[in-house]
Amino acid sequence: MIDLHTHSTFSDGSDSPTVLARRAAEIGLNAIALTDHDTTDSHEEMAAACAEHGIELVPGVEISLKDTEFRRSRADGLTEIAGVHVLAYFLPLDAQHPLQQKLTQLRSDRDGRNHALVLRLQELGFERVTYELVESFAGNPHNIGRPHFAAAMHDQHPEIVGAPSPENTGRLFVDWLGNSGQAYIPKSEMTIEDFVGAAAGTSTFFSIAHPLVSYVPGATDNEISVQMPRIIGSLRERGFRGVEAHYGGSSPETRSLMVRLTRNEGLIPTGGSDYHGSFKPDVDLGRGRSGSLHVEDSVLEEMKRAVA
Repeated sequence: MIDLHTHSTFSDGSDSPTVLARRAAEIGLNAIALTDHDTTDSHEEMAAACAEHGIELVPGVEISLKDTEFRRSRADGLTEIAGVHVLAYFLPLDAQHPLQQKLTQLRSDRDGRNHALVLRLQELGFERVTYELVESFAGNPHNIGRPHFAAAMHDQHPEIVGAPSPENTGRLFVDWLGNSGQAYIPKSEMTIEDFVGAAAGTSTFFSIAHPLVSYVPGATDNEISVQMPRIIGSLRERGFRGVEAHYGGSSPETRSLMVRLTRNEGLIPTGGSDYHGSFKPDVDLGRGRSGSLHVEDSVLEEMKRAVA
C-alpha cells in the first residue's frame, strides 16, 4: 500500500516529516509522497526518515494553479476560472531549476495572500486574529496555511466559529475560508501552462489533485460521468499523465468511477489520502476519510514507467 498525497509541518500538516515517516512505517506503507504546498524544503528530512524506516520516498509537491480552460460555478450564481490543485512528482530539487523558481514565486504570492487574509478577517469581526498569532500556530511564516488560520479563529473567536471540532472546523471552512467563504482571498494567478511549461525536459509527472473538488464540487456520479471525460482529456493534452482517482475523500463507488474515466482517457489513476494530521482528524494516513482507501504499489510502478 502507498500514499501519494500527504502534508507536513513544512506546509499545513501537523506532523513533522520525521513523525510522518514513522506513522507511515507503523501502518505498513511501502512508499509515500510528501506533497507539501509550494515547497520541497521538507524533502531532506523526509528522505532521511524514510530511509531509516525502509520506506520509498517519492519527491512531490502540491501547487494551486488556474485552469483557464474551465470555469466553475460560485455560491452567488456567477462563474470563475477554475482554481485547481496540481500534484507534481519526481520533480527536480535543484533550487536554480525553473520549476523551483516557480515554487519560489508561489510562496511569495502565498505570503501576500496570508497578510491580506488577516486584514479581511479583522474587517469581518475577527479583531483578535493577528498575523503573529496565525504564525504561532504554524511555527514558520513560510508554512502558513488555512488550517493555521482556522486554529487562530477557534482560539480567539469561539463565539463566532465555536470550539475546535471536526464539525465546527468544517463549517468554518465553508462559511469563512473556503472558495465560497466570506473571507476567501484568491490564490496565485499562475496557470497550469505556466507551471507545466517550466518542467520541460524533466521527468516530472503531473497529476490533478482531488479533481472533483477542483472542477465539479458536489456533482453526482452521473454528472461526473458526463463532465469529467472532457476535463481529463484536456489535462492529458496539456502534459498531465495522471488523475488522483483514488482520492481519500471520495466514496469507493466514486473512486471506481474515476479510475474508469481516467483509464478511458489514457491516464494513470494516482491516489492518496490528503493527510494533514490533527488539522484533518477525520482523514487517516493511507486510508483517507472513509477508511477504505487502498492505493496499490502497482500505481507507483506505472508512474515510474511513464517517466522512464
